[in-house]
Amino acid sequence: MAKNNDELFKNVISHAKEYGFVFQSSEIYDGLSAVYDYGQLGAELKNNIKTYWWKAMVQMNENIVGIDSAIFMHPKIWKASGHVDGFNDPMIDNKDSKKRYRADQLLEDKISRYEKDGKTDKAEKLQQDMDEALKAEDLPRLKALIEEHEIVCPVSGTRNWTDVRQFNLMFSTQMGAMADGSDEVYLRPETAQGIFVNFLNVQKSGRMKIPFGIAQIGKAFRNEVIARQFIMRMREFEQMEMQFFVRPGTEMEWYKHWKETRLKWHLALGTNPDKYRFHDHTKLAHYANAAVDIEFEFPFGFKEVEGIHSRTDFDLSQHQEFSGKKMQFFDPEINQNYVPYVIETSIGLDRFFLLTLINSFEEQDLSTADKQDSRSVLHLHPALAPYKAAVLPLTKKDGLPEKAREIMNRLKLDFNMAYDEKDSIGKRYRRQDAIGTPFCITVDHQSLEDNTVTIRHRDSMEQERVAIDELENMIAKLVSWKNILN
Repeated sequence: MAKNNDELFKNVISHAKEYGFVFQSSEIYDGLSAVYDYGQLGAELKNNIKTYWWKAMVQMNENIVGIDSAIFMHPKIWKASGHVDGFNDPMIDNKDSKKRYRADQLLEDKISRYEKDGKTDKAEKLQQDMDEALKAEDLPRLKALIEEHEIVCPVSGTRNWTDVRQFNLMFSTQMGAMADGSDEVYLRPETAQGIFVNFLNVQKSGRMKIPFGIAQIGKAFRNEVIARQFIMRMREFEQMEMQFFVRPGTEMEWYKHWKETRLKWHLALGTNPDKYRFHDHTKLAHYANAAVDIEFEFPFGFKEVEGIHSRTDFDLSQHQEFSGKKMQFFDPEINQNYVPYVIETSIGLDRFFLLTLINSFEEQDLSTADKQDSRSVLHLHPALAPYKAAVLPLTKKDGLPEKAREIMNRLKLDFNMAYDEKDSIGKRYRRQDAIGTPFCITVDHQSLEDNTVTIRHRDSMEQERVAIDELENMIAKLVSWKNILN
């Protein structure tokens, strides 16, 4: 990892805490590993990301609707889905550090290092060997590859490894008044099954016709042993998923459609396209006939942010078999009953949140010949920014705070606004830059005379004089979802 990338990642993590985006969960009790809390600005940014996704998936598509299914579900659902028997990761322990790692991720890190060192032949060969071992579920071969490539434990620095074993990732708990006679239930490891078991309810109550989709945003839980890379891999996380039900035989054209559509959603925020790539799965899940990841280049390499999967009719067929209820659709166009095929789009909300922070964070050197100066700035898209604008009275006297409060009260019904009158105006500008506020509205003595204010733009730092009566329309135009949803 390049030093500047390592430093960037560390700076983003510290910035996230300092400005109220992300905190370590239970921090005053020394924290809970791989669990995080979203602070006051993090909650706002997260909600704005959810809104962007929901508008793009549900509001902009007449044949997609949204639901909110329960976290607790009947235990047989996870038997039907294959999670009880097959939701495993290949894990390996280092005997010296007592730390546990996913074997495939140790190998992927080695592949990344080979690529950075220009050893492309070695990287390609290791990728091929690992893919073959994973496909065959050959655990001894995975251990052999770790030993052959002299992979050391990041903590102990030794190669004293155990055998590779499978580890089930589901959290279980008891449901009932007493632990003794209570039923074992699971915290859901994904949100998709809540959509599948509600397929008939939604289809009938909404009079939906194939093709149609069901979207959902919700928490999922996985007993991840590897806690690293901040909010990249957590035990409690949030997913934004959409299952799109199609006629069998049409799934590949819809797979192609959603693959292209979802990448456009990412790029609409102005991200550099070179930071994104598609990664086709070489080892397909047992239920899939095609799968691709949308990967983003984080400071620690390209990692998955969203998956698009052609799941065939596996899920609905399994639930039909295990529940005894017909999970079929009568298609009047072809006068036929069938179990629909499914195209899934699944994006990790927390990963996209991290992507957004990393992509927008910049430390700018503003030094001139006369003085040293710098600023930390989040170049968030205005539609995603926690605060849309900040109202700043130039001083705390002469009626300026009262005028500023008038403007604040006028705007806060339509926009999430910040108000700040502490410290010099320059320091206040810097604070708003650091949290990604697109515009600062400065109220000065001239404002009392002619009802105008100064608007300062975050990215360019340019200032312009604007009539107070124009503020609502001006801000509305600049932060509108129309700028990215078209």
